Amino acid sequence: MSRYWIGVASGEHIKAGVAGGFAQLSHGRLDPILKLSTGDWIAYYSPRSKMTDGDAVQAFIAIGKVKAGEAYRVSQGKVFRPFRRDVAYRRTTETAPMSELRDKLSFTQGRGSHWGMAFRRGVFEVSREDFALIARKMKVRMLR
Repeated sequence: MSRYWIGVASGEHIKAGVAGGFAQLSHGRLDPILKLSTGDWIAYYSPRSKMTDGDAVQAFIAIGKVKAGEAYRVSQGKVFRPFRRDVAYRRTTETAPMSELRDKLSFTQGRGSHWGMAFRRGVFEVSREDFALIARKMKVRMLR
């Protein structure tokens, strides 16, 4: 049975993951990536375009299904060795802005100005209904 996940990263990091066909969570830590199983879905939320000084994005900008295989480690530079999982991202030119979803998603609904607190976790599981709403907004069809 598929599970549904939200990952949080800067727009530039999400785009690198989409281009490379991988998910990397919480700055490459192992524990979060081990939560993902083959057939799970992940949608990436981008608070900003760049990690530190980018423009506000506040939208879901990528969505995909976790592929078969295990978590693996890659080398990026001399000391950074993040863990990843392969993901088949769905093609879309649509984003799902939080301004249009805030009052509809169970994890942000009714939270007023504190709606963004859920995203501070970096990765978290959501209901199929919430995930399907994000997918529809991005014009992505979810198949079982």
